Amino acid sequence: MFAEDEAQLLKKAARGPDELEGMVRRRLAGLPLEQVVGWAEFRGLRLFVEPGVFVPRRRSEFLVKTAIELEDAERPVIVDVCCGTGALGLAVAAGLKDTGAAGTTRGEAELHAAEIDPDAVACARRNVEPTGGRVYEGDLFTPLPQTLQGHVTTLLCNAPYVPTGDIAFLPAEAREYEHRVALDGGGDGLEILRRAAAGARDWLAPGGGLLVETSERQAEAMAAIMDGAGLAPHVFADDEYGSSVVAGSRPIL
Repeated sequence: MFAEDEAQLLKKAARGPDELEGMVRRRLAGLPLEQVVGWAEFRGLRLFVEPGVFVPRRRSEFLVKTAIELEDAERPVIVDVCCGTGALGLAVAAGLKDTGAAGTTRGEAELHAAEIDPDAVACARRNVEPTGGRVYEGDLFTPLPQTLQGHVTTLLCNAPYVPTGDIAFLPAEAREYEHRVALDGGGDGLEILRRAAAGARDWLAPGGGLLVETSERQAEAMAAIMDGAGLAPHVFADDEYGSSVVAGSRPIL
């Protein structure tokens, strides 16, 4: 985004000269624009974003696009773990609304989201719960209601996948102003995603799928992890988004 565009957004967001001055000062200090104005746009949705909370990235729109294309249930049940602001689950639910296979009408998606970072939970609740979704605080599947086991048709996990040793090379906006829990994927970047794959089968409906985002170089390793967890993997990539998505489906027995 050009500086002129940012200036216009700041002017629109500020409620007066003093607030505008403060916003400009925070932006010049390096805070992400979305945290300064308090919202981010993601696939046409405007989402609340508070300081410290992971800002949804455009590349993750490819994960949403892939999830929408793969979902074929008449009544989708979407679970978004490591949900951050709730952007991905909301975008998938919105994209599925009133669409269905072969032009049939699909029932409205049931949406659940979980997140371990309390600040992100607060954001997600502001974004998700007005739409009828539910947000739970806790690690991966731990806070989810047990009644969801075996019924999830689309499971999203946009967990951090940056290796710990690479955190220092991230842009300052991320490194200094987003909570580390939203960035650090452990030694090889796949520690959280490995745990998600290990637990996913218990929550997925037959034919349901787990979708995650990785770097290009991690994609095949993640596919092998899903295969080892009893999920049938497939790797998707898109040069326009600069994104790699690994999907693993629970076989239909």
